[in-house]
Amino acid sequence: MRPWLLLIGVAGLLAAASVDWPQWRGPHRDGVAEGFTEPKSWPEKLNQKWKVTVGEGHSSPVVADGRIYMHARQGDREVVLCLRPDNGQTIWQQSYEAPYTMNSAAVSHGKGVKSTPVVADGRVFTFGIAGTLSAFDAKTGKPAWRKEFGSPDFGVAMSPVFDRGLLIAHVGKQQGALTAFDAATGAEKWSWKGDGPAYASPIIVDLGGTRQVVTQSHSNIVGVSAASGELLWQIPFTTIYDQNIVTPALYRDTLIFSGLGKPLMGVKVLKRGDKWTTETVWQNKDFAMYMSSPVVSGDRLFGFSTRKRGQYFAVNPATGETLWTSDGRQSETAAVVAAGNLLFCLSNDADLIVARQDAKAFEPLHKYSVATSPTWAHPVLVDHGVLIKDATTLALWELP
Repeated sequence: MRPWLLLIGVAGLLAAASVDWPQWRGPHRDGVAEGFTEPKSWPEKLNQKWKVTVGEGHSSPVVADGRIYMHARQGDREVVLCLRPDNGQTIWQQSYEAPYTMNSAAVSHGKGVKSTPVVADGRVFTFGIAGTLSAFDAKTGKPAWRKEFGSPDFGVAMSPVFDRGLLIAHVGKQQGALTAFDAATGAEKWSWKGDGPAYASPIIVDLGGTRQVVTQSHSNIVGVSAASGELLWQIPFTTIYDQNIVTPALYRDTLIFSGLGKPLMGVKVLKRGDKWTTETVWQNKDFAMYMSSPVVSGDRLFGFSTRKRGQYFAVNPATGETLWTSDGRQSETAAVVAAGNLLFCLSNDADLIVARQDAKAFEPLHKYSVATSPTWAHPVLVDHGVLIKDATTLALWELP
């Protein structure tokens, strides 16, 4: 290939997806999209630029260094794909055997991948539904290392997090361990075995002068040292059917949690001397979150509650005061992404709602149908477009 043609091709890749979304819920794992510019007007319908079959599952796409990465199931194998953002064509693909027997209570969700990959330090890290933790070279797809663990009752849904050379994942079954691996080699660096995994994904926060991994485990909310795995604090926390799923959010020094049948709550983590304590500073019993996680944007917190058969809401994250609620019966669940002064809300019914953050009520600007099968994965905003993963395909819809 001529050098100038190669340069044009690389420029096209970067222009199509210049803003990275390299992990679960984005660059900072908080559901906030940076660098988004609101269009002057919105069309009545969105144009689908491309659509490709990638495989079964609810794993969200991730974007890094001008490439899209997907993890899904094709037949009896789990597949990792690297795609061009301008046309969806495959750059490389890897797969491995992934036998899995579903829990009868989760048949409707399929046995596709649920965990979202993370791209860091030149590698793609994936976590399969049966507990296969893998690392691949991001440029070539060459496998770097792989480990096999069991999975909780309804399959792995936790998305690993990368922090300072460590890949951190809650691995195993109900008696598993929150574990940090050397991201380059897969060697175990530390492990906390105080509780097994749930389905929530951890975040990394700095509180009380200590860098911490905060997550919902099988029966608790916990904070452990990101450097050593030492348990710092824990809050007993269980939900019906043992389904702790919600990814925590952070507002200044307040952690925000919820769960199925549990109120939305703000918690401060305090260190007094050499002891850690937690203090619940507010609760809002009007909202309970299940398979959706809260998003903090500025001085507002947005989310989707199971109350009233599905309801969007906004609260003051400092006090827990309700700012507004939508009508009920919106959908079974929805993913919320904040971008600029807008909210992008994708229901599992494939409706993408665009609404203003600073409105005094939930007032959608537009509602677009973006798939013909369920959309459980999070939407990902790229330059002038949004990536939508449905039951088996990935599509890029153009934004004005």
